[in-house]
Amino acid sequence: MLPVAVDAMGGDNAPDEIIAGAQKAVDEHGIPVLLVGKPEVLEDLTEIPILPASEVIEMDAEPGSSVRQMKDSSLVRAAEAVRDGAAGSMVSAGNTGATMASALLRMGRIKNIARPAIATLLPSPGTTPTVLLDSGANAECNAEWLLQFGQMGSVFAQHRLGIKNPRVALLSIGEEPGKGSPLIKDSFENFSTAEFNGGSFIGNIEGRDLLTDAADVVVTDGFTGNVALKTIEGTMKILFSAIFEKMTSSEESTAAFQTLGTEFDELIKIFHPDTYGGAMLLGVKGVCIISHGSSGSLAIENAIQVAAEMAESEIVSSLKSSFS
Repeated sequence: MLPVAVDAMGGDNAPDEIIAGAQKAVDEHGIPVLLVGKPEVLEDLTEIPILPASEVIEMDAEPGSSVRQMKDSSLVRAAEAVRDGAAGSMVSAGNTGATMASALLRMGRIKNIARPAIATLLPSPGTTPTVLLDSGANAECNAEWLLQFGQMGSVFAQHRLGIKNPRVALLSIGEEPGKGSPLIKDSFENFSTAEFNGGSFIGNIEGRDLLTDAADVVVTDGFTGNVALKTIEGTMKILFSAIFEKMTSSEESTAAFQTLGTEFDELIKIFHPDTYGGAMLLGVKGVCIISHGSSGSLAIENAIQVAAEMAESEIVSSLKSSFS
């Protein structure tokens, strides 16, 4: 197994939490890791192999120009490691735009795919998660791109979730074919006659269906997808905080809360983004996992596992074949 190249300098909690997560992946899962970053910072903190990189692209930096100008940044070097075969995949909790730009410019785009898209797993209690894409790579899209997102999402659901025949849907404001923006209406026509690598188009779903078993893959433009994703994350955070506050407001409620502690912890785990590690950038010639900027060690550990699994599953080869 080729190592997972991990951007050790990216994210709000770098490098300590990044290193801690990487160490868990090595020790508990046997996954080889290559940390990418400044040796003078990392060498005293870990014995994991280091790929030197002298620059760091900050979280608020302009993605495109930063990647082009900072050629010795940890993000660029991580993407080059995948391109050159020194690593099988890459993980970063750093600047999302710069991560995408690094992967696209250094790994290259898969032939016949117009635009890469970010595929994010949404929790669906009692069943497999739902794949949402695009969740932030392309703010403006056309119908052709959405169709390709659906086709890539179907391949991803097969490899990541083991779903043999994924159900693909469009995110709209109503289930009826005539509902939605001009983009969604045009896309509905394209989706209705397209093939999805063993999957099938089931029509429109609404935002209320995102955390249910209504579909396996949900397609939308990156602006809508990112708003939906952040809305879900914010709602879950507020909801669980409110529940915790109420359940610890008195001795009686605290006692009941302690009794239900295990069940509550499992519920939090289902909805917490750290559980899923990160989102995958589909459409580039390599495995690139994008983690939350606030990722802790657990998120990085899980992201490394996902990166290794996707590299081993040869999802990039499957995408190349599907779009050849």
